[in-house]
Amino acid sequence: MPRAKGGFKTRRRRKRILKMTKGYYGSKSRLYRIATEAVDKALTYAYKDRKAKKREFRALWIIRINAALRALGLTYSQFMNRLKNMDIMINRKALADMAYNDPQGFSNLVEMVKKGNVQ
Repeated sequence: MPRAKGGFKTRRRRKRILKMTKGYYGSKSRLYRIATEAVDKALTYAYKDRKAKKREFRALWIIRINAALRALGLTYSQFMNRLKNMDIMINRKALADMAYNDPQGFSNLVEMVKKGNVQ
Protein backbone atom coordinates (compact mmCIF):
# COMPACT_ATOMS: atom_id res chain seq x y z
CA MET A 1 0.00 0.00 0.00
CA PRO A 2 1.49 3.37 -0.95
CA ARG A 3 2.33 5.96 1.66
CA ALA A 4 -0.32 8.66 2.03
CA LYS A 5 1.29 12.04 1.65
CA GLY A 6 -0.36 15.29 2.64
CA GLY A 7 -2.74 15.84 -0.23
CA PHE A 8 -4.99 18.70 -1.18
CA LYS A 9 -7.31 18.48 1.85
CA THR A 10 -4.46 18.21 4.35
CA ARG A 11 -2.58 21.10 2.79
CA ARG A 12 -5.71 23.25 2.75
CA ARG A 13 -6.43 22.48 6.42
CA ARG A 14 -2.87 23.30 7.45
CA LYS A 15 -2.77 26.51 5.42
CA ARG A 16 -6.00 27.64 7.07
CA ILE A 17 -4.51 27.16 10.54
CA LEU A 18 -1.21 28.82 9.61
CA LYS A 19 -3.07 31.75 8.07
CA MET A 20 -4.87 32.24 11.41
CA THR A 21 -1.53 32.39 13.24
CA LYS A 22 -0.06 35.23 11.18
CA GLY A 23 1.63 37.63 13.57
CA TYR A 24 2.12 35.06 16.33
CA TYR A 25 5.58 34.90 17.88
CA GLY A 26 8.17 32.32 16.78
CA SER A 27 7.19 28.78 16.03
CA LYS A 28 3.53 29.45 16.87
CA SER A 29 3.23 31.02 13.44
CA ARG A 30 5.41 28.54 11.56
CA LEU A 31 4.98 24.99 12.85
CA TYR A 32 1.63 23.34 12.29
CA ARG A 33 1.41 21.34 15.51
CA ILE A 34 2.30 24.28 17.73
CA ALA A 35 0.17 26.66 15.65
CA THR A 36 -2.85 24.37 16.11
CA GLU A 37 -2.51 24.57 19.90
CA ALA A 38 -2.12 28.35 19.75
CA VAL A 39 -5.21 28.74 17.54
CA ASP A 40 -7.30 26.47 19.77
CA LYS A 41 -6.35 28.49 22.83
CA ALA A 42 -6.92 31.82 21.05
CA LEU A 43 -10.39 30.77 19.86
CA THR A 44 -11.27 29.61 23.37
CA TYR A 45 -10.25 32.99 24.79
CA ALA A 46 -12.14 34.81 22.05
CA TYR A 47 -15.36 32.90 22.83
CA LYS A 48 -14.99 33.37 26.57
CA ASP A 49 -14.18 37.08 26.31
CA ARG A 50 -17.13 37.82 24.03
CA LYS A 51 -19.27 36.78 27.00
CA ALA A 52 -17.13 38.65 29.54
CA LYS A 53 -17.26 41.85 27.46
CA LYS A 54 -21.01 42.09 28.04
CA ARG A 55 -20.56 41.80 31.82
CA GLU A 56 -17.73 44.34 31.88
CA PHE A 57 -19.63 46.96 29.89
CA ARG A 58 -22.76 46.57 32.05
CA ALA A 59 -20.61 47.07 35.16
CA LEU A 60 -19.01 50.16 33.61
CA TRP A 61 -22.41 51.65 32.76
CA ILE A 62 -23.66 51.06 36.31
CA ILE A 63 -20.53 52.70 37.78
CA ARG A 64 -20.98 55.77 35.56
CA ILE A 65 -24.67 56.09 36.35
CA ASN A 66 -24.05 55.69 40.09
CA ALA A 67 -21.27 58.30 40.10
CA ALA A 68 -23.47 60.82 38.30
CA LEU A 69 -26.44 60.10 40.57
CA ARG A 70 -24.49 60.48 43.81
CA ALA A 71 -23.45 63.96 42.71
CA LEU A 72 -27.18 64.70 42.39
CA GLY A 73 -28.08 63.22 45.79
CA LEU A 74 -29.49 59.84 44.79
CA THR A 75 -28.15 56.28 44.72
CA TYR A 76 -28.21 53.91 41.78
CA SER A 77 -30.59 51.43 43.39
CA GLN A 78 -33.08 54.12 44.43
CA PHE A 79 -33.00 55.67 40.97
CA MET A 80 -33.48 52.38 39.12
CA ASN A 81 -36.33 51.42 41.47
CA ARG A 82 -38.10 54.73 40.87
CA LEU A 83 -37.61 54.43 37.10
CA LYS A 84 -39.14 50.97 37.19
CA ASN A 85 -42.08 52.11 39.34
CA MET A 86 -42.72 55.00 36.94
CA ASP A 87 -42.63 52.60 33.94
CA ILE A 88 -39.75 54.45 32.30
CA MET A 89 -37.98 51.88 30.13
CA ILE A 90 -34.50 53.19 29.37
CA ASN A 91 -31.48 50.92 29.31
CA ARG A 92 -28.28 51.34 31.29
CA LYS A 93 -26.18 51.97 28.19
CA ALA A 94 -28.33 54.97 27.23
CA LEU A 95 -28.40 56.25 30.82
CA ALA A 96 -24.60 56.02 31.13
CA ASP A 97 -24.14 57.77 27.78
CA MET A 98 -26.55 60.49 28.87
CA ALA A 99 -24.77 60.94 32.22
CA TYR A 100 -21.39 61.17 30.49
CA ASN A 101 -22.21 63.26 27.39
CA ASP A 102 -25.32 65.21 28.42
CA PRO A 103 -25.11 65.98 32.17
CA GLN A 104 -27.82 68.67 31.95
CA GLY A 105 -30.34 66.31 30.36
CA PHE A 106 -29.42 63.60 32.86
CA SER A 107 -29.95 65.94 35.81
CA ASN A 108 -33.34 66.94 34.36
CA LEU A 109 -34.30 63.27 34.19
CA VAL A 110 -33.13 62.72 37.78
CA GLU A 111 -35.14 65.70 39.03
CA MET A 112 -38.21 64.40 37.20
CA VAL A 113 -37.75 60.99 38.81
CA LYS A 114 -37.20 62.56 42.25
CA LYS A 115 -40.50 64.44 41.97
CA GLY A 116 -42.23 61.31 40.73
CA ASN A 117 -44.10 62.84 37.82
CA VAL A 118 -43.93 61.70 34.20
CA GLN A 119 -44.58 64.08 31.34
